[in-house]
Amino acid sequence: MASLSLFLAGTLLGSVLTLARPAFERHLLGPFMIDTIERHEMWTHSVTSMAPQASSAIMTNNLSVTFATFAAGITAGLGTLYMIGWNGILLGVIGTACHQASMSVKLWSFVAPHGSLELPAIIIAGGAGLRLAHGLLFPGIYRRGHSLSLGSGEAVQLVAGVIPMLVVAGILEGFFSPSSAPVWLKFLAAGVLFSGLVTWLWSGSTNTLQGSQEYG
Repeated sequence: MASLSLFLAGTLLGSVLTLARPAFERHLLGPFMIDTIERHEMWTHSVTSMAPQASSAIMTNNLSVTFATFAAGITAGLGTLYMIGWNGILLGVIGTACHQASMSVKLWSFVAPHGSLELPAIIIAGGAGLRLAHGLLFPGIYRRGHSLSLGSGEAVQLVAGVIPMLVVAGILEGFFSPSSAPVWLKFLAAGVLFSGLVTWLWSGSTNTLQGSQEYG
């Protein structure tokens, strides 16, 4: 929840800064993306022409960001907080810039299919990084090394769980999201994927709780 709250706060901040200071949008996104938005074009057309290579590169990048977000928890959580907040700011800036250019449908129909898994994966990785930081900063009754070891074990489980999510998200982002498939189909796919993810997470937490009660 802390990771999700920070991500949403970053998204809101990015949106507010874009509305208040257009220069911030230009500085953050760069001239190429700004030019494509001003022409009411998406910058994702090149992905379709090289989908296999793009999908591989996207997966590699997403996995790198995820592991970096998790590993940055060892910096007392500062690196993790920065990466979660920064990703939120980027989403807020791009979303607001596209809204102002009347491109919201184009943007979100692209983001929704893979974002239904990719964004939760980044947030979960952020939670893993914060769990690592919690074990380091607040050992409680344990020695700090033992507390960090316990936190690391739980955090690694979280990160391991998001790897298949990012693999699926990379395939979707390389092949389906930038395709000419109907907008309704993209949003439907996003809804199905996100519902499946929530069901999976909920069933896992329920099983864990039941197991704890039986053990107790």
